[in-house]
Amino acid sequence: MAVVAAAAATGSTTRSGGGGGEGTRSGRKKPPPPPLQERVPLGRRAAWAWRLAGLAVLLLLLALLALRLLRHHGGAGGDGGVWRVALVCEAWFAALCALNVSAKWSPVRFVTRPENLVAEGRTPSTTAAEYGELPAVDMLVTTADPALEPPLVTVNTVLSLLALDYPRAGERLACYVSDDGCSPLTCHALREAAGFAAAWVPFCRRYGVAVRAPFRYFSSSSSPESGGPADRKFLDDWTFMKDEYDKLVRRIKNTDERSLLRHGGGEFFAEFLNVERRNHPTIVKTRVSAVMTNAPIMLNMDCDMFVNNPQAVLHAMCLLLGFDDEASSGFVQAPQRFYDALKDDPFGNQMECFFKRFISGVQGVQGAFYAGTGCFHRRKAVYGVPPNFNGAEREDTIGSSSYKELHTRFGNSEELNESARNIIWDLSSKPMVDISSRIEVAKAVSACNYDIGTCWGQEVGWVYGSLTEDILTGQRIHAMGWRSVLMVTEPPAFMGSAPIGGPACLTQFKRWATGQSEIIISRNNPILATMFKRLKFRQCLAYLIVLGWPLRAPFELCYGLLGPYCILTNQSFLPKASEDGFSVPLALFISYNTYNFMEYMACGLSARAWWNNHRMQRIISVSAWTLAFLTVLLKSLGLSETVFEVTGKDKSMSDDDDNTDGADPGRFTFDSSPVFIPVTALAMLNIVAVTVGACRVAFGTAEGVPCAPGIGEFMCCGWLVLCFFPFVRGIVWGKGSYGIPWSVKLKASLLVAMFVTFCKTT
Repeated sequence: MAVVAAAAATGSTTRSGGGGGEGTRSGRKKPPPPPLQERVPLGRRAAWAWRLAGLAVLLLLLALLALRLLRHHGGAGGDGGVWRVALVCEAWFAALCALNVSAKWSPVRFVTRPENLVAEGRTPSTTAAEYGELPAVDMLVTTADPALEPPLVTVNTVLSLLALDYPRAGERLACYVSDDGCSPLTCHALREAAGFAAAWVPFCRRYGVAVRAPFRYFSSSSSPESGGPADRKFLDDWTFMKDEYDKLVRRIKNTDERSLLRHGGGEFFAEFLNVERRNHPTIVKTRVSAVMTNAPIMLNMDCDMFVNNPQAVLHAMCLLLGFDDEASSGFVQAPQRFYDALKDDPFGNQMECFFKRFISGVQGVQGAFYAGTGCFHRRKAVYGVPPNFNGAEREDTIGSSSYKELHTRFGNSEELNESARNIIWDLSSKPMVDISSRIEVAKAVSACNYDIGTCWGQEVGWVYGSLTEDILTGQRIHAMGWRSVLMVTEPPAFMGSAPIGGPACLTQFKRWATGQSEIIISRNNPILATMFKRLKFRQCLAYLIVLGWPLRAPFELCYGLLGPYCILTNQSFLPKASEDGFSVPLALFISYNTYNFMEYMACGLSARAWWNNHRMQRIISVSAWTLAFLTVLLKSLGLSETVFEVTGKDKSMSDDDDNTDGADPGRFTFDSSPVFIPVTALAMLNIVAVTVGACRVAFGTAEGVPCAPGIGEFMCCGWLVLCFFPFVRGIVWGKGSYGIPWSVKLKASLLVAMFVTFCKTT
C-alpha cells in the first residue's frame, strides 16, 4: 500500500481527565453540563401506524401462504408443481417482510447540540474539564485508481477536511491519504495542494465558507459584487483564491506521469519507478496514523466525498462524548448524501429512504451500520477492544504478559504496540518531536506481509475476506458490545457523487452484493455473532436483511418466471378472479405498494422517486444480485475468484470541462457487460408471453382451447414489462449507449428461445 502525503497538522493526542472540582467555593454543587445530544423517538401514534401497516402486509403474505397450503394441488387450471414453487418463493418474501417489520419497529433519531461544546478560549458555566478536552482526530482518505478516481477529486476531499472547524485544529486534526493505485500523479497533486491549503484554510475560516471543497465553492458562487471596504477586502481575497485554485487545477491536469517520473522531483518520485500497481513495496511520504499522531478518533472518507458541513467533527463529538457510557457510540456514521443528485433518483442508488426509514429503525436496536465512508470510529473499537475495557488492574496488565499479547495481536513493531497500548488503556501519548523519525516504522507496519501471524484483518482493524469490508467491520464492532449512532445534520455532513448510467450503477450493486454473499457463507455470519458473541438478536435480523440482498435473486428471478411460464404452458399459479382466494394476492399487491409508496412520501420524496426505486429493485435483483450470487457460488466451489471493481467517479469534481456533451444523465445506458443479459432476456420473455396469451384469449377459445391463466398472470407479466421499460426501450429503439448492444440481444434471445422450448416440452 502506498500512503501519500496530504497536508496535515502535527501534535499529540493528550486528553485531559474529567476534573474540575466537586463543588464551588460556596459548597454548592455545580449544575450538570448541558446535553450534547438528545434521543428523539418517533411519536407513539406514528410509530404504531407504521407498525400496524407493516404487520398488515405480513399477515396478507401469511394468508397467501395458507391459501397455497390449502390448495396444494392448485386451483382451476393450476398445477401442483407451479404452486409449490410459488409457495417457496412467497415463504421467502414473508420471512423478509418479518425481518423488515422487526428492523423498523422502534425508530429513533439523535439531535446534536454542538453549541454546548466548550468553545476554545471561553469559560461559561460548563468548564472544559467537565467534558474533557476535545480529542484529536485522524482523517483517513482512500483512493485506488487514478483513472477512475482522478487526483483532483482526492485533492478537493483533502482540502475540505483540512478546513474543518475544530478547536486547535492545527494540533488535533491530521489527514492521511492511502493510495492503493501507487500513483505518482496523486502524490504530485497532494504536494501541490499542500501549498494551496496554506491560503485556502484561513480563507474558509475567516469568511465562514460553508462548503469547503474548492471545486464546489467556486462553481456555485459567482464573483461577489463589491460594496463597502469589508466587501472589497472579501472580493480581493475571493479573486485571489479563485486564481490560485485555477492555477492549481492547471498544474495538476497538465502533469503526465512519464514526465513527472523523469523530471518532476528527483529522488522524491524515485520510489514510484518500475513498480506494479497491484503489487508494489510500501511508499510513505507521510505518516501512518497509529505510529504517528495516534488519535483516539478516526474519520474515514472515500476520495470522492467532501465536507459539506464545516462543523461535522463537532457534531460527531456530541455523539462520541455525549453519552454516559462509551459503549453507546463505538462509531458515528453520517448518511450518504450526493451533490448534484439526479432528480427522482432514476438509478435507485441514492438510498435516502433506506437511511431515513430502515437505518433509523435499526438505531433503536444496536445502531446504524458502518457504510464505509463518512464514519467516525473510536480507535479502540477498531482495535477489537470491548467497551469499558479496564484490563483488570492496569499495573498488572502492563507487565510482560501484556506486551506478549500486544505482539500477538498487533505484530512485532514496538512503536505500534506502544501506540496500541496507549489507546487500549486510555493513556496519554507522548508528544512527537520528530515526525520524520517514524518513516521507516510507518513503512514496516503498512507493508502487506506485516499482517501475517497477527490479528490484523480479523480481530483488529478493518476485517478482510469480503468486498464489503465496511459492513463486516461494523458487524464485528457491534458483536463486541458496542453500539453506533447515525449522525443526521443540516446541512448534511458530507457529500459524494453517485454513479450514473446502467454500467456504473449495476457494477456498484454487484460489488456490494458479492461482498454480502461472502459474509453470509463465512464464519463471520451474523447468526454466529449472536450465538457466541454480543450481537443483539434483532440487530442480527437487521444485518440479515442487508446481507441477504443477493440471496433474494434466485427467488425473485424464479417468481418473475412463473407468469411467463404459466401463460406459455396454459397454466396458472394465482387464483382466478372468479375464485374466492383472488382477493388475497390482489390485496397484498395493493397494500405492499401503498405501504412502500407512503414510506417515500414520509421521507419527503416524490411519487416518481418511489417508482424509480421500485423498478430498479426489480432490475438490480435480476441483474447485479443474480450475477453476484453466481460469482460467490463459483468461488465457493473453487472455480473463480472475486475481484474488487472500482466505480468511476463524477468527473465534474475534477473540473473537467469536456465531460458535458448534452447527454441525458438520467437515462439508462448499456454496454456489453453480462450483467445486462438476464434483464434483457426477462423483458423479452414477458413481451412474448403477453403476446402469446393475448392471442390465446382472442383465438384459442374459439377453437375450443380454454385459457387457464387468469388476470393475475397477465398482471404479473405486464408489471414486469413496466419495471423493465428502460430495457424495452433499449431493445426496440435505443441508439448508441442508450441501445442494448447486439451481443447482449443475441445472448438474451438464445435464453428466451431455450425457455420457450422448455415450456413446450412440459
